[in-house]
Amino acid sequence: MKTISNAFATLLDTSAGKFVTVTFITKAGTARAMNCRLGVTKALKGGTCTNNLLQYITVYDMQKKQYRSVNRDTIVSIAVNGERAVMY
Repeated sequence: MKTISNAFATLLDTSAGKFVTVTFITKAGTARAMNCRLGVTKALKGGTCTNNLLQYITVYDMQKKQYRSVNRDTIVSIAVNGERAVMY
């Protein structure tokens, strides 16, 4: 498992609930861009997170109004507040 770059980690840490655009490769092999937010707790219904938090980022998809898990290894780019980090 590779880790996301420091630029990605810094952008995610500084997002502080702002809108984030994450572009990643889906399991089907296609690229997908998702507008989302980190740290949303409004739609939580209880229970515990069973995702491996070292491998997945849990975000709230603003278009579908649902939580999504994004595999850190498949992230291509992240944009927050006009700043963008791209994986090469």
